[in-house]
Amino acid sequence: MTWLLLLPMALAAGMALPTQFAINSQLRNAAGGPVLAAGISFLVGTVVLLGATLVVRRAVPDLGPVLNAPWWMWTGGLLGAGFVLASVILTPRLGAATTIGLFLTGQVIASIIIDHFGLFRVAVQEATPPRLLGALLVIAGVFLVQRF
Repeated sequence: MTWLLLLPMALAAGMALPTQFAINSQLRNAAGGPVLAAGISFLVGTVVLLGATLVVRRAVPDLGPVLNAPWWMWTGGLLGAGFVLASVILTPRLGAATTIGLFLTGQVIASIIIDHFGLFRVAVQEATPPRLLGALLVIAGVFLVQRF
């Protein structure tokens, strides 16, 4: 039942990515470059998330635990910035479908590795033959989308 409730949210988030990529690639033209466009995109997202945090929490959160978190927990923003910047650079050149497909391929490969080794405190899920076949099918799908 939970899966059915989360499915629309996951689909909406997935549909937002190519939309964001297309919008940010146009913002790149207005901003005069990909780095500033990615920065503006991140700034808008940061303002929205800070506002949402204040609405949901109704108080300024205690930042002590965040400030004392392991160093690698701070790299999420860096990775996100690289992701947005790459989308701004790649979408106008490759198109939204190919860019998303290549990103998806990288995500599936990294996800299987993270799950298999339990990296970043994620529960271990072995890289079984069916999971590896699924990754190969995603790669094949990306090839077909890009080729045709």
